[in-house]
Amino acid sequence: MAFRRQAGRIAAIISLVVAVTQAGCVQSASEAEAVTAPVAAAEPMSEPGPGTGKDAAVPAARILAMGDSMVAWHSVSGRSLADVLADDLGEPVVNRAVGAARIVYPLPITGALGLNIAKQYRGGTWDWVVMNGGGNDIFLGCGCKACEHKVDRMVSETGAEGMIPDLMRDIRASGARVIYLGYLRSPGVGSIIDSCLPAGNRFEERLARMAEADPGIYFLSLADLVPEGDRSFHGIDMIHPSVKGSQAIAHRVAALIKKVDATR
Repeated sequence: MAFRRQAGRIAAIISLVVAVTQAGCVQSASEAEAVTAPVAAAEPMSEPGPGTGKDAAVPAARILAMGDSMVAWHSVSGRSLADVLADDLGEPVVNRAVGAARIVYPLPITGALGLNIAKQYRGGTWDWVVMNGGGNDIFLGCGCKACEHKVDRMVSETGAEGMIPDLMRDIRASGARVIYLGYLRSPGVGSIIDSCLPAGNRFEERLARMAEADPGIYFLSLADLVPEGDRSFHGIDMIHPSVKGSQAIAHRVAALIKKVDATR
């Protein structure tokens, strides 16, 4: 038990370092780009209204991105999924995604910093929420083995119950539509998360059922995005997206939004 407690503390410290480092870097990027539009950036706790202060030339953001490192990756260089989505749509996108974030995350302080994905949503008048989550719960939370209980907590087999459907109900109550992203695959190329694939597939099947029950929720699978044997969509770790990978995901998201949203 002592070993487990110590391991838990170490994991929390590592997660906090990742979150704080990314938050600081993303904020620096946003400050450098604050007077241009479109822009994807982490915003302060309270959002300024349109046409105020130094952001007077920037239209109010109507799209929120949130989730884990798949969405946050390349934020520092301004080439994250959210940055590319902003370019594709020609409008600002707020990015609150944090590396190492999870759906099931009980610690209050680091959770409030964004390691709890549900805490990244703080209400607001969004048209769209583009998000992901659950991969770290399967990879870090249960080591990709005996993950049924963890998956059940996130989303039930029917897709109707669990922490993710609860979050969807909160977001949908505001009138926003949701795009829930699946995860990249690495067909024909080895990855340390290959053992997560069976649990990940079951998880995404449940997310698809959840989306089928609500016309305002779209599950966007990325299972067919990466060609067989192609390493170029991943970073060197074969876990996180490369710049090319982030761009490809963002293009799919933008295409979906343009297809179903007559205002864009």
